[in-house]
Amino acid sequence: MPDIGRVAARIREVAAIEILPRFRKLTAGEMHEKQPGQLVTVADIEAERRLTPLLQEVLPGSAVVGEEGVAADASRLAALGGDAPVWLVDPVDGTQNFAEGNPTFVTMVALVSGGQTIASWIYEPIEDRMNVAEAGSGAFCEGARLRAAAPVPLAEMDGRTGARTARKLRGKVRSATFRRCAGKEYLAVAGGVAHFALFRRLFPWDHAPGELLVREAGAFAQRLDRTPYRPAEIDATLLVAPNEQSWEELRSLILEYAP
Repeated sequence: MPDIGRVAARIREVAAIEILPRFRKLTAGEMHEKQPGQLVTVADIEAERRLTPLLQEVLPGSAVVGEEGVAADASRLAALGGDAPVWLVDPVDGTQNFAEGNPTFVTMVALVSGGQTIASWIYEPIEDRMNVAEAGSGAFCEGARLRAAAPVPLAEMDGRTGARTARKLRGKVRSATFRRCAGKEYLAVAGGVAHFALFRRLFPWDHAPGELLVREAGAFAQRLDRTPYRPAEIDATLLVAPNEQSWEELRSLILEYAP
């Protein structure tokens, strides 16, 4: 296990150099669609480029699987099936928000070994807050323990999910909102602000960091088919809830109204 604080310092350093100076200062030539509807900016590309060797320096022999690297070469995903530990990197999670000048974005990193997430970092550059989790050791925000919300009835639950699912759950839960940033949604659950979150299409850099964080904060997380989350498995749906009983209640609700 690498030094958690050393990794956090590298993430902060890269955000200070490549991300924050570009916030609300991007030119038209510094952003484009890598695929229809998927925006990328120079901040995403340069932050991942700078962070990659820093992470490998912290853990020699490790591989890096970053969102932008995979966009350029999908074969890089195969590293998740190899023997070497793998860093997952989402340099700017919430790129659309970032490009629009909306401060709802984060930088996410996770370390995967043996197919399991063993550590994660979610950094909020605007707030200068570092959230970290280590398997079996808890989840923390700037040293303060993160704790998921206590269970409540479905009608009193606040959730985070996609816009379409949020519409289908309207009136069934107290609220369901969509902020276009998976990292912020996971933080809302880990910090007890939201009771549940639902995610579909699980790209590893989007979900490995947050899934470990919410579990270490005391929440219950499983794929909708009742199997554990695995970073290498993309085509699945992940549901996070305060505990297993709440998870089962939410699962039934989702399968009925928003399958």
